[in-house]
Amino acid sequence: MADSAMTATFLAVIGGASLLAVTARRLRPSDRLPSLEGWALADRSLGPVWTWFLLGGTIFTAYTFTAVPGLAYGNGAPAFFAVPYTVIVCPLAFVLLSRLWTVARRHGYITAADFVRGRYGSPPLALVVALTGILATMPYLALQLLGIRAVLTAGGMYPRGAGGDLMMVGLFAGLAMATYRHGLRAPTVIAVLKAVAVFVSLTAVCWLVLDRLGGPGPVFDGAARRLGGADAAHSAQLSPAQQPAYATLALGSALALLMYPHVLTAGFAADGPRTLRKVSVALPAWTGLLALFGFLGVAALAVGVKAPEGGAEAAVPMLVDRLMPAPLAGLVFAAITVGALVPAAVMSIAAATSFVRNVYVEYVHPTATPKRQVRIAKAVSLTAKVGAVAFVFGLRDQDAINLQLLGGVWILQIFPAVAVGLYTGRLHPRALLAGWAVGMTAGTVLVVREGFSSIVPVGLGGPPLEIYAGLVALLLNLAVALFGTLALERLGIPRGADLTDLPTRLAVRRHRETGANNP
Repeated sequence: MADSAMTATFLAVIGGASLLAVTARRLRPSDRLPSLEGWALADRSLGPVWTWFLLGGTIFTAYTFTAVPGLAYGNGAPAFFAVPYTVIVCPLAFVLLSRLWTVARRHGYITAADFVRGRYGSPPLALVVALTGILATMPYLALQLLGIRAVLTAGGMYPRGAGGDLMMVGLFAGLAMATYRHGLRAPTVIAVLKAVAVFVSLTAVCWLVLDRLGGPGPVFDGAARRLGGADAAHSAQLSPAQQPAYATLALGSALALLMYPHVLTAGFAADGPRTLRKVSVALPAWTGLLALFGFLGVAALAVGVKAPEGGAEAAVPMLVDRLMPAPLAGLVFAAITVGALVPAAVMSIAAATSFVRNVYVEYVHPTATPKRQVRIAKAVSLTAKVGAVAFVFGLRDQDAINLQLLGGVWILQIFPAVAVGLYTGRLHPRALLAGWAVGMTAGTVLVVREGFSSIVPVGLGGPPLEIYAGLVALLLNLAVALFGTLALERLGIPRGADLTDLPTRLAVRRHRETGANNP
């Protein structure tokens, strides 16, 4: 059973998050008529500080804060791929997010599929980009609930049976209502509490761990001794054979992350590209936080925490429960729980927005008013949360994890259409569709064939290298898109109109006409 002081601290932080969500309407309230841009993107009005809280709180999810240390606890050094992965994200965000924001603001785009629709003039390509984003987001949303459940179970605060289910529903109910009413403004204000709670509690936990165990040396030495008898896949150091998997997983994950709808939604809410560049420079502070969580996984291994079979993500919560005073343990558990609420809300908003803009308006109700679009998006956002809760209660935890592994491979397959499309419109939309289909099929087959492992052996005559399946699928995707474009150009098959380049072409035409009239 949970300690009363722990429970009181936990409830105080969760209550504070609920109160903050209620005040979200005061975050730069808009006098405009209801619009999807206002509800989903907070009218693109967030400055550098708000954007840093929201983008960091969205990227670094609760499941990340439990899965990375769990992987360090079970596998050792390979778990720390998440540190270079999130470091690589920062320069990519500096370049891609700011450029994409500029194009999106100029044309009124709200989703990545909007951009693809305008860039290539291809509704089918925009549709598959939107559906891929939704498909990859839903298991990610469910994993936030799994992270909460793992934390609360380890702390003895998750009742068995219907009581635990009702507790989970209650935790999400307040946020669901606040998101329904205030859209992205609700997770934005909660992200501030998330950052403060996580940074403060993690600093305190790491200090206490180092103080009780005698510093970082004994921690890593103890973990190395416990991993010493394991095979090469469970080691305190990377072996040469593990390095290709480590490097490709970090690179592929970084490329995939910026394609997720919830990350783009948080980025589009900024008030300008300059803000996004500032935030990208400051994002490594969140990466340092993730590295400390990984260190706690090593510490749990060093002190001999016995996580349940198949439940390594509970290692850090069990370490906290064992070593920390009850109020501090309650603060840590609450911080991780709030850490799930922010990305879960943004994910549901992003999925709903993609559905409304790129499915409902495009194919069901093209004349839907802005007010109706907002109403449908609110309903879909609420449905997504309810669906995630039902998913967690109805299926095994491993099912959600397997789908999330596939989701990372899937979302990477829209990279050519979105990221490459930012710099060139030369690729033919039909070739991009074919590349997407090949990448999705190949990635799925590779992951499923290896028993839902995202690391797959690839050999070209010599000993096979183990590399990230998503990157293999992306390379096939790009090859098909490139050679398909060359073939379609040779056949003379026209591509769609590039609406994103229309203002530039009109400006050039006006300049030429002006020059002709004024020799």
